[in-house]
Amino acid sequence: MSLTVALALFGAAVLAALGGHAYWQTRRREARRVVVAPPAEPREPVLREPGFETPAEPVPETPVAEPPRTPRRNLPRIDALIDAVATLSVEVQISGDMALTHLPPTRRAGSKPFFIEGLNVQTREWEPPAPGQRYVEFQAGVQLANRGGALNEIEYSEFVQKVQAFAEGIGALPDFPDMLEVVARARELDAFASEHDAQLAVHLRSRSVAWSVGYIQQHAARHGFVPGMVPGRLVLPGAEEGAPPVLTLAFDSQAALSDDPNQAALRDVTLAFDVPQTDPLAEPFITWQASAQALSLGMDAAIVDDNGAPLSAESFGSIGAELKRLYDELAERDLAAGSPAARRLFS
Repeated sequence: MSLTVALALFGAAVLAALGGHAYWQTRRREARRVVVAPPAEPREPVLREPGFETPAEPVPETPVAEPPRTPRRNLPRIDALIDAVATLSVEVQISGDMALTHLPPTRRAGSKPFFIEGLNVQTREWEPPAPGQRYVEFQAGVQLANRGGALNEIEYSEFVQKVQAFAEGIGALPDFPDMLEVVARARELDAFASEHDAQLAVHLRSRSVAWSVGYIQQHAARHGFVPGMVPGRLVLPGAEEGAPPVLTLAFDSQAALSDDPNQAALRDVTLAFDVPQTDPLAEPFITWQASAQALSLGMDAAIVDDNGAPLSAESFGSIGAELKRLYDELAERDLAAGSPAARRLFS
């Protein structure tokens, strides 16, 4: 059964039956969190491993076919909005092959990625150096902030050193922005990101017997979830190729890594979506609710917050209002949720 059908059939009944208060869980880099609504002391989700009887495995059902993916657009990676940009002027055209020879072996400065692009003679577009192409100018950009924090003086110095070596190799004259100005910009951007970095999450908690890993995977597959790259993590892929997942369904990774995962006894899974990483056009909030409702019915689970309190229809409405405000504030900063710049900043 698709999520849309599940929402239509079960949404009204399930939401009306749920009582309690809302839980807006936010995730920031390490201990960084921001409570959007309602205010409550934020806590990390707790996954438990009680030893209860594992339910009988249901009859296998055919997974929902994954929707076709839209190819991801190859957009320029350097963005003055979130990067400190240095220009590298050359007096003659430089071949892509020569540029590739002198690129730094790693393009990271501490925890921050940096990029080097050339202005293509023929297309007049900025792109990573490519063999067989020729370039009349280069630029390098280091990311000002990410979930690891703001760019600091040591990281910026490392960026300058690596780009300077590249410039010397191709005979370019680099022009770097002032370090103090860059670090100040980085801290300001990092402060904004800290206040707008959020994740919505609910727990699905068993009402009766515990679940096996296979039982969870079977029910999740019915609604489009596939295994993620991390043990104990299932994802609902987006339509755009290479984009972050729309939703994640997480359970104890130790259970997933055990010799016999189907002997594990699980009573709690966490269903979440990363707000700034996910395009609102993918309707993650609606999909998040629909998935919670459909999975809770199929798995005989209660939808609760991290404190075990059930969520009501009013709770979801309140969360939706706060989510819209967050989307608006990100868009006003030209960092709309799901945009390439937002995905880089909140990574």
